[in-house]
This record gives sequence, structure tokens and C-alpha cells, in this order.
Amino acid sequence: MTPVPQPIPFVDLHALHQPIQKELDAAIAQVLERGDFILGQAVRDFEAAFAQACDVEYGVGVACGTDAIALGLQACGIRKGDEVIVPANTFIATVIGVLHAEATPVLVDCDPHTALIDLDAVEQAITPRTRAILPVHLYGQVVSPRKLREIAAIHNLIIFEDAAQAHLGQRDGEIAGSIGMAAAFSFYPSKNLGTAGNGGMVVTQNPDVAERVRSLRNYGAPKKYVHVYRGTNSRLDTLQGTVLNVKLPYLGQWNQQRNHAAQTYDRRLSPLKELGVVPMRNDCGPGHVYHLYVIQVDSPHGNRDTLSQALAEQGIQTGIHYPIPCHLQPAYRNLGYSAGNFPVSEQLSEQILSLPMYPGLSDEDIERVVYAIKTHLSTSSSA
Repeated sequence: MTPVPQPIPFVDLHALHQPIQKELDAAIAQVLERGDFILGQAVRDFEAAFAQACDVEYGVGVACGTDAIALGLQACGIRKGDEVIVPANTFIATVIGVLHAEATPVLVDCDPHTALIDLDAVEQAITPRTRAILPVHLYGQVVSPRKLREIAAIHNLIIFEDAAQAHLGQRDGEIAGSIGMAAAFSFYPSKNLGTAGNGGMVVTQNPDVAERVRSLRNYGAPKKYVHVYRGTNSRLDTLQGTVLNVKLPYLGQWNQQRNHAAQTYDRRLSPLKELGVVPMRNDCGPGHVYHLYVIQVDSPHGNRDTLSQALAEQGIQTGIHYPIPCHLQPAYRNLGYSAGNFPVSEQLSEQILSLPMYPGLSDEDIERVVYAIKTHLSTSSSA
């Protein structure tokens, strides 16, 4: 009987947590002992530590990344009727965050080689109502700080970063979250820095923005029972804050392991270009933190979906980020877009495939993934 190969997961959180399990258990026990479950000491400690890691002054923990966008935009002065430019190729939470801030999302296409927001398209989309650019540091790669600032300066726009996939990502010596007026992070469990549930944060250099987010997340109250803003209940739990405190010191080495794995993928996949497999281009070098490792499958020998199925049969898990662009999502037809508006995003949605990526992914497992890709496409080509 042929032995069944060991599965290669898309993300391996067990392997990530096992070496630090005792630290996590001890930190959680301390919170249970203190009983400060809402906005406790661990949240304040993590807010300060993560802000410092992002090279900014302030961090404000919230319940999730979507709230970080919504509350962060409101704190930056975005109001109803303001237009915020966002990429069509992003997770829908980016658009939802803008809508929850009562602003109008204006979508633009993405770069075909990196999948990042097309900054030339941004300039063409600016109107007298445009107040902000919301670049998404997609897959762990940071959008060009220089180009963002050039556009923002010319048109007097706010830069608000969606850095949900780019914890400590860098470009041109600048860290994700430090480029604009403020930035939103998500700490969903599978992120480079993840909680044991939901969590998010707004980081900023601006003390007024930080203070407004603190109020907005806590019923709009800068102090108890005094509700200055129409806020909400969106607080980072102390238990989640303590998990993040334990994990933050390891984030740098985890990101390095991800980048090493990506370089290994790049080398192994290079000969497969002739079969129609091309990794998304890295314009950030070692600053790319590879939350996801994404390839584009444009092959006459098999499409993305058949390749994904073939890998699954070999015990190799993959993902698709994202199968439907934001402008084609049924719930958001009222934004006024239709098929054909953003051809690059639409093409990528049919061709991209995310391969296994996590700290500790071995070179041997990467070799097995690449061999499975090559075997499937080569076999299909000769059929």
C-alpha cells in the first residue's frame, strides 16, 4: 500500500504556539488572577509595545481590524459624503470599514504584477470630494511610501493605511503603519501576529486621533458616562492583549522565516514560468513579510481551480485571496460598479492561488509543493 503523505497545512498555528505555550499559559493565568478583563494592563502594555514596533507614538486596541478602519477613519476626520479611494482587490473588510465610517468608497484597480493598489489609477479617481487614500499593504507587501505621499501632498489627502496583512512590513526604510496619518491592523488568529480570537488596532503619530479612537471604541466616552462622540463598543479584550504581548517579541524572527520560505518558493518556482506559474512580484525585498505567498496561474495546461484540487489530493492545502473582487460582491452592487470596471482585479481573481506559508515551513515541504505543481501541469500538458 502506498503511504499517504503527511498533509501540508495552509497555516500551522499549532507549530507556531507549541514552543511558547508555557509563556502563553502563564500570561493568561495572570489575567485571570487580576480579573482586569476589559481594557486591562495587558492591553495598555501591548498598545505601547506595538506602537513602538511600528515606529509611531500611539496604539489603540479595538475589537477587530474592520473596526480599526471604521473608527480610525472617523478619528482622522472622515465624514459622511467624503470619498475614500480603496483598491478593488482587497478583502471586503476594507470597504466595510469605509462604509461604517459613513464615507463613500471609490474603488480603483491594482497592479498586475504585485496586486497592490494602482497609484496611477488613484490619481485618476480623485474628485473634489476625495478626502483620503486607503492603500492596502496586501499579502504583506507595503505600498510605496514615496508615491503615496506625493499624491497626498499634491491633492491635500489623508493617507490611512490598511496594514492588516503587513505587521512590521517595511519599504524604503519605513514600517507599515508609520506612513500615513493613521493605520489599521488586524490580529485575526492567522495573521503574522494573531490573537486567540478577534482583535485590531489603530496606530498613529497624532495624539488627537489616538484620543478620539479611545473614546469611539468605548461608547464615545473620553471618561465614564460622558459621551462626547457617537461611539460603539469595540475594545481589545485583555486576554487577547496578553496573548499578543507574549507573541510580539517573536514576530521579527517569524517574519524572517516567512521571507526565507518565500525566497525558497521563488527559486523553486522559477523554472515553472514556462508552464504558466508566476509568483506575485516582490518590490520590498526583505521588508515583505509574506502574510500570504501568492502565485498567478495562467497556463494552457490547467487553471487555478484544477491545480488547487490536484494539490488538495496530495494533502496540500491552498487558499484563494480573493475569488470575487469587491465591486462584484452581491451586497455592494449599490456602489455602482459592474464586471469589466477593474479588469486586472477580475483577471487575478480567476488566476491567483495562495500556497502554504507560515513560520517553520520547511524547505522540504516547499519542494514537495512545487513538485506537485510541476507534476500536475506537466501531466496535463502531455495529456
